[in-house]
Amino acid sequence: MTEQSNLSTLEIARLGQRGDGMATDGTIVPYALPGERVSVRRDGARVSLVAVETPSPDRIAPFCGYFGTCGGCAVQHLAPEPYAAWKRGNLAQGLAQAGIEVPCEPTRDAHGSGRRRLTLHVREIDGKGVAGLMEARSHALVAIDHCPITVEQLHRAPAVARALSAPLGHGRKPLDVAFTATEAGLDVDLRGHGPVSEGLRATLVRLAGELDLARLSLHGDIVVERRAPAITTSGARLVPPPGGFLQATEAGEAMLAELVVAALDKRVKRVVDLFAGAGPFTLAMARTRDVHAVEGEAAAIASLDRAFRSTPGLRRITSETRDLFRRPLLPIELETYDAVVFDPPRAGAQAQAKRIAEAKIPLVIGVACDIGSFARDAATLLEGGYRLERVVPVDQFKYSSHLEMVGVFRKDVAKRRPSLR
Repeated sequence: MTEQSNLSTLEIARLGQRGDGMATDGTIVPYALPGERVSVRRDGARVSLVAVETPSPDRIAPFCGYFGTCGGCAVQHLAPEPYAAWKRGNLAQGLAQAGIEVPCEPTRDAHGSGRRRLTLHVREIDGKGVAGLMEARSHALVAIDHCPITVEQLHRAPAVARALSAPLGHGRKPLDVAFTATEAGLDVDLRGHGPVSEGLRATLVRLAGELDLARLSLHGDIVVERRAPAITTSGARLVPPPGGFLQATEAGEAMLAELVVAALDKRVKRVVDLFAGAGPFTLAMARTRDVHAVEGEAAAIASLDRAFRSTPGLRRITSETRDLFRRPLLPIELETYDAVVFDPPRAGAQAQAKRIAEAKIPLVIGVACDIGSFARDAATLLEGGYRLERVVPVDQFKYSSHLEMVGVFRKDVAKRRPSLR
């Protein structure tokens, strides 16, 4: 078969959940938009866009030179209004597929000044360490100079990753370098190399000084902390653990916390914050309520405790290290609180949602980063007698298919158990 015979023309009907164009015959065409007539090339099951013969009026020029090669962004070529509607539509579709009919509010832009977290991959190519991101739908590495959707502080991340990889073998052993931009500078966690000798550790300490890093760690083990890599959240100074979870953007964290706090009515005096991480929501709620934070990572709880003790004016915060996937809080424990907040990892909170559904708690606030797991957990709560009052899509992963969401659930509770605390 000749190369010419692999070419065909398609009409694009809609935009899929991952940001790909969906042709009228079901063919998936990356980087195509609804209403476009496009020329594509077929290579087995793989289809690539060759040319846009009739462009959509919603098509705009992408701002990043790596777009279309790097797999980090899916829809830089879509105008802002249809882009926001697409994200909202994805959430509405996911809820409808779970049998949940509730109006989704307009998408809220939480990109702010850019993403403050970035993980780069370092691999050896032609004897040199190359730092970058993975190609779309491939394990091939795309070397980058900087990622323009990140905050300016992270623009030097590829150069830092290459420098750190040199004593570790220039990426002969696949190396991932996780960066977090903090108020004290870059917080860097190296992953994939394994333990290092004392001599190599000393070299990394020297490099951290030359690169002016705030903190350098290896698989979460601190190599050197030159300055505490702190962030400010809800007026509190928080130092996350090495490699620990943090919302992707500062604006996203603030917006999610604002939505959570706004959902707490005057009757709520005590809240339990499940999957609390290092406690950004806990700290925000503790301005006006007592909060009990539950998280599986002891290091995250320790960070929250330090932030609490160093921040004046907060109400009482208690904490507990507990694996909520294996040991979810039971109804008798949950019912000692006036409200539940849960913000699980991408897999969701299936086991914990079942226990919440069984409890007599008037208010539950769910925060999620995956539409499918949120819809599943929401359906569990609805089966337990809750009603979903509002859902807000929050876009801190701009230009990607990922979306954060906040759902407010209420249940009519006639009688409450007395507090055990």
